[in-house]
Amino acid sequence: MLHRTERTLENIPVGALGLIPVAGCEELGSKVNDYLVKWRKESAIEHKDDIAFSGYEKDTYIINTKVPRFGSGEAKGIINESVRGKDLYLMVDVCNYSITYSLSGNLNHMSPDDHFQNLKRIIAAIGGKGRRINVIMPFLYESRQHKRNGRESLDCALALQELARMGVDNILTFDAHDPRVQNAIPLNGFETVPSSYQFIKGLLRKEKDLKIDSEHMMIISPDEGGTNRAIYLANVLGLDMGMFYKRRDYTKIVNGRNPIVAHEFLGSSVEGKDVIIIDDMISSGDSIIEVATELKRRKANRIFAAATFGLFTNGMEKFDKAYEEGLINGILTTNLIYQTPELLSKPYYINCDMSKYIALLIDTLNHDGSISTLLNPSERIQHVLQKYRNGEEI
Repeated sequence: MLHRTERTLENIPVGALGLIPVAGCEELGSKVNDYLVKWRKESAIEHKDDIAFSGYEKDTYIINTKVPRFGSGEAKGIINESVRGKDLYLMVDVCNYSITYSLSGNLNHMSPDDHFQNLKRIIAAIGGKGRRINVIMPFLYESRQHKRNGRESLDCALALQELARMGVDNILTFDAHDPRVQNAIPLNGFETVPSSYQFIKGLLRKEKDLKIDSEHMMIISPDEGGTNRAIYLANVLGLDMGMFYKRRDYTKIVNGRNPIVAHEFLGSSVEGKDVIIIDDMISSGDSIIEVATELKRRKANRIFAAATFGLFTNGMEKFDKAYEEGLINGILTTNLIYQTPELLSKPYYINCDMSKYIALLIDTLNHDGSISTLLNPSERIQHVLQKYRNGEEI
């Protein structure tokens, strides 16, 4: 279960804990820090006089860093306190386009490239003084460019190798587009963490009348790439699973990709059933809307779309329209990447908070504990389902 007290944290910490939310990830970093401070205050009494636990209980684990920029747009990473011997966890949100800087008098929004460069600047500022460097990068930088078609760069593999060469020991990401990119750094720690439990918990908190059995509910994968995610969730919940595959026109390229001609459905009847569409990201949202339209045409009941990362690159208008037309009943995404105030205000939006989960992973890794039980949420999902069926508060 996801209770800190039930884990055996017998190992002494790798080093004093240090948390560095790189610019753009401060809000999530602050929530994670609050959990760590609370938990360690509760258990610090056990280790009060143990020298191996010096610096175990603190008012904050966040280390003061900044990345100032020159007028030309160039920058440098600065750490304003000692990190010698610390077990450092750097958190970075490469999708936070709301951060701006001045470039020769022009206002520039930070791109994923800028955020990745800032991460490297902070690692460079650590200068090998930390005991261990761990990077928590929820949206894996360049993860959509994970395989080569023709003469193309392999950006994600290059980025991972660059971090490994800079001395990063562990990289934690969430629902990687293709986890096989870890083959680029086979001798380093790389974990891709699922968000299935938080989706189920978020949905059950919002909707009080769901019947979670194979007669009333179904899991749908919007494409063949996400079938493993859908199969896992369907097996844990005991539901049927269906999938769409995208027929593309490979003779054309529109906005950097081959346009989709049609969505073909494979699976049993969805008639009268509530449906959860599960995916790793909502980018423009066209696929989700088209899949929902196809499901409604097949007489599906309520439709919920769950994706780890809500990018919403073309705005929210099409989702507003889909909600008004009764096409989609709810959209669930996590707070792992930047969420606009507009998104958070939508009546159909369900926010799944991942900060407690990240704090738990950091706390366990700092003790050199195994995180394998945390990476498999099936037991926690069964527990929350039982509470839901018993009418208890989740």
